[in-house]
Amino acid sequence: MKLRRKDLIATLLIAAVVVPYIGYLVWEEMPFIQDPRGMAGVGIVGLLLGFAAWGVGLRSVFGKVMLVLGVATLGLGIAAALVGAEGSELLLATFIGAIVVVWAIETMHDAGLFGTGAHAR
Repeated sequence: MKLRRKDLIATLLIAAVVVPYIGYLVWEEMPFIQDPRGMAGVGIVGLLLGFAAWGVGLRSVFGKVMLVLGVATLGLGIAAALVGAEGSELLLATFIGAIVVVWAIETMHDAGLFGTGAHAR
C-alpha cells in the first residue's frame, strides 16, 4: 500500500482547505477569509488544484465516476460562493465535506484498497 507523490500533493491541498475551514468555524474568520463566500473561494481553488494534481483519468469507469463527483462538488462550491453570507453555512459545510470525500475515495483507490488502484496487486 504505497501512495504516489501526487497523493501527497493532494493531501497537502486538502489540508490547505480544511485547516482554514476549521479556523473559520472556530473564530468565524481567518486571514483573508471573512465570510462563507471567501471560504468557498478557498475550497474551489483547492479543488481545482486537486484536479490538476491527480489529472483526470477518463479511461476507466472509476475515473469517469470521480470526474462526475468532482464536478458535482465544484457545483456545490460555486453555489456556496454565489449564495453569499446568508444561509450558506450548511452549503459550505456540505461542499467542504464533499471535497474530503472525493479526496478520500481517490486516495483509497490509489492505495489499492478497492483492488483496482495504481498499486493494487
